[in-house]
Amino acid sequence: MASNGNAVSRGGQGRQRRLLIGALIVAGVLLLALANAHLVYVAVTSEPECVPHPTAPDETSASFRAAKPAC
Repeated sequence: MASNGNAVSRGGQGRQRRLLIGALIVAGVLLLALANAHLVYVAVTSEPECVPHPTAPDETSASFRAAKPAC
């Protein structure tokens, strides 16, 4: 049987496809890690200001109130 060169090109394409899939997986994992790091950074560095809220229970309103306000 004679070799016609298609096997060589197929092998190269398969390797390129595996490398592309691997690179996409690594990029996706890196993107998720960076997004989570950003969320942690924002949660740690943000300091939300106090907002006015009801301090006494109001039976006509269905709004929630803080059990023990921090400010």
